[in-house]
Amino acid sequence: MLVLPAHQAYPQVLISLLFGDKLNSDKIEFGLEGGFNMSNMTDFESNDLLRTFNLGFYFDFKLKNNWYLNTGVIIKSNVGMDKLSEADVAILDPTAIYSDSGSFSQKIKYFYVPMAIKYRFDNHFYLFGGPQLGLRSKAKLLFEGTRDNRSVKIETDNRDLFTRLDAGLLVGTGYKLKQGTGINITAKYYRGFTDILKEGGPSPNNQSFYLTVGIPIGRAKAIESDAGKE
Repeated sequence: MLVLPAHQAYPQVLISLLFGDKLNSDKIEFGLEGGFNMSNMTDFESNDLLRTFNLGFYFDFKLKNNWYLNTGVIIKSNVGMDKLSEADVAILDPTAIYSDSGSFSQKIKYFYVPMAIKYRFDNHFYLFGGPQLGLRSKAKLLFEGTRDNRSVKIETDNRDLFTRLDAGLLVGTGYKLKQGTGINITAKYYRGFTDILKEGGPSPNNQSFYLTVGIPIGRAKAIESDAGKE
């Protein structure tokens, strides 16, 4: 259920919007989460961050008192790096012709599943940390620039260079609005521990910084329904 094929991802988000209240209770919070992330890959010459957007859904399962298990799926998540050097491009696509008239970037799409322990303070701030697993679906080397006085954009599929799985540590902090029952505003950092390049060259790890907004879907309705049953 948690790792979805790409063609099923967006229908799943629509279903979540329609039936979110069925997944919520006083012990479970379910919602959609999305925002902005900046990423790069270690062991390459480029240290320019790739800036992309992310989208997914989350669950907070109440364990005891202020402790929760935070999980879900980041359905749309691209990581990688921007403004590659000539040496970086040679590793990622030996057939590519490096050009000063444009720039190369690397994008890798993953479905990420966090499994973090969260602690909510009484003032509605929270901290969390734990492992995060990723399943690669696509990867591409992009060139954007000019050739022969024309703007060009070239995409090269290089997914076979990268391992299928990624794993690492996720940590973060945030604040829950509306006296602890509303929107979550979260900052989190992911550091991969997996060498994602299959063979040769550097041994890169993914790392990404996220700023997200999490919106509970139907939670107020679910809590009111549970209270009416008591």
